[in-house]
Amino acid sequence: MAKKLDVLVLAAHRDDIEITCGGTVIKLVDLGYKVGIADFTQGEMGTKGTEIDRAKEAEAAARVMGIHVRENLKMPDAGLEMTRENVLRVAEVIRRYKPHLLILPYWEQRHPDHAMCPKISWDAAFLAGLKKAALPGEPHRPYKIIYSTSYHDVRHSFIVDISDQFKRKIEAVACYKSQFDGSREAKEIFPPARNVFEFMEVQNRALGYKIGKHYGEAFYTKEIAEATDPMKLTVKSI
Repeated sequence: MAKKLDVLVLAAHRDDIEITCGGTVIKLVDLGYKVGIADFTQGEMGTKGTEIDRAKEAEAAARVMGIHVRENLKMPDAGLEMTRENVLRVAEVIRRYKPHLLILPYWEQRHPDHAMCPKISWDAAFLAGLKKAALPGEPHRPYKIIYSTSYHDVRHSFIVDISDQFKRKIEAVACYKSQFDGSREAKEIFPPARNVFEFMEVQNRALGYKIGKHYGEAFYTKEIAEATDPMKLTVKSI
């Protein structure tokens, strides 16, 4: 029997989560929540490294982040499609762990797998709650779904202060030595020729600046948030 998780984070590839929202994942663990990750593919189509390399690197990164479980759904890399089989596979994971919070990548993406992941996941979250769905386990839907938008030019819904977690985020990404070794090919992962560590430093620092903190990660929600006490709203206006 799988243990219930408070938070489930889904992404197409190993290292996606560490780069996009690794600081928030670490912060949630620091706050005492049970956090798990499900990577959709093994990264076997990547230019650098192998799926075996990336599996070992993902395990090392998981230890840095302190997460409670990490699994790989072994869907085809560079071949994610909106099929019923894939939706059911993700829905089964959601039923198994019963998360309150689901964190997904933003749906407008350069890589087709990155764009498909949140679409599959949204449908899976709905299907997981249907009593008559042909799935093992009890029906369950996450209460809240948020999208990681730190590296997208959108109107973010909120920014998480990751100042205390940023150093460990860098350490988690650095576990992927096969991907980020300083070579020309590694830099071209974030065109034009960006160093991933400088990229995170600049972006997360800029987001932190918006809320008066050293580092931040941004998220989007489709719903408008409720404020129960406007006197306690954060971030100064003037």
